[in-house]
Amino acid sequence: MKFMMKLSLAVVALFAATAVGNAQPKFGYVNSQEIIFSMPDIAEVQTSLEKLQKDLEEQLEYIQVEYNNRLAEYQKNGASYSDAIRQSKEQELMSLQQRYEELGKAGSQDLQNQQSKLMQPVIEKARLAIEKVASEGGYTAVFDMAAGSLIYYDKEQMTDLAPIVKKELGIVDTPVAQ
Repeated sequence: MKFMMKLSLAVVALFAATAVGNAQPKFGYVNSQEIIFSMPDIAEVQTSLEKLQKDLEEQLEYIQVEYNNRLAEYQKNGASYSDAIRQSKEQELMSLQQRYEELGKAGSQDLQNQQSKLMQPVIEKARLAIEKVASEGGYTAVFDMAAGSLIYYDKEQMTDLAPIVKKELGIVDTPVAQ
């Protein structure tokens, strides 16, 4: 009799655990970088960025060649220049070197800005797809393994713990003046 009672209790506990297990929130994860870089849209972005990079390299190379030519001329004929001409030639060389450095910095910044601008729609498209899949799949939260952050959450199934933590810390919420 005791054996049957224990067996019945074990079966009830198993069913209860299964029912509770089905009610538990679903969590998922993605690697957004892997998704983004496997999207067909990325090829167009990369092509545009490669063209910009090539243009920048060509401009920098042009300045470098001009600098090298003027430097070679200066080294070859420098001894025969008057002080005024030598000073002028040195100023030209420094100006070319400065132009090269400024173009390199500005070009790098432009490339970064353009990359952000071109990648934004691709990132947004991936984010929306992740949200759709997560919502339709009934996921409570999806973590992005690439960014180490939460990429999607169902606000209705989540609890904001900030008010409870503030209470624990003795922080009193005051209205924010606007």
